[in-house]
Amino acid sequence: MTLRILVADDHPIYRDGVVTSLEETGEFRVVATASSAQEAIRLAEQKHPDIALLDLSMPGGGLSAVSAIVAANSAKHVAMLTVSEEDENVANALKLGAVAYILKGVSARELRSILKGVTRGEAHVSPALAAKVLTIMSKSDTNTSTSPLQSLTKREEDILKLVAKGQSNKEVANALDIQEKTVKHYMTIIMGKLDARNRVEAALIAHEAWGRVE
Repeated sequence: MTLRILVADDHPIYRDGVVTSLEETGEFRVVATASSAQEAIRLAEQKHPDIALLDLSMPGGGLSAVSAIVAANSAKHVAMLTVSEEDENVANALKLGAVAYILKGVSARELRSILKGVTRGEAHVSPALAAKVLTIMSKSDTNTSTSPLQSLTKREEDILKLVAKGQSNKEVANALDIQEKTVKHYMTIIMGKLDARNRVEAALIAHEAWGRVE
């Protein structure tokens, strides 16, 4: 199945390069390009792409585009493609509903792989950036007396530990000898219990409580 993508970036040469990199294998079709947050919001409403791939620093602000697109449910998934490694930008993008935070240094092959994972329900953030987000979350957490992790069952805890190590649903299923759809079901329950928007937030909560998961 060809994945439909909206690419929003205010640098035409870079944007065109991303479009070419995505479409060259035939797995993706870029249905629209935008150069500002307002344009991205409008085009997402018109095209309803599988993924809205947004730059953080475009006119109008990438974060405002994330917020509006997620609120309107005008794209199935929202991902950031940016040069910013600022911890607050990463944390805010994830809190607003982005499921991937990708740095512009990635290769075309890696970008395609990450985006295909996003459509399978896999969130993405590099380990270095995840550590920064964890620091922000730790500073902003004013209620540390009771951990939501205490409400997890043993099976849910086992699954979350593997997810926190960066494993995909398929890898978790293989490790625990269960079906992939069962892992997805458990992750829905886990995210609900942790009040996490996506896998990244769930994994960060686990890291905060358990430290580095081995």
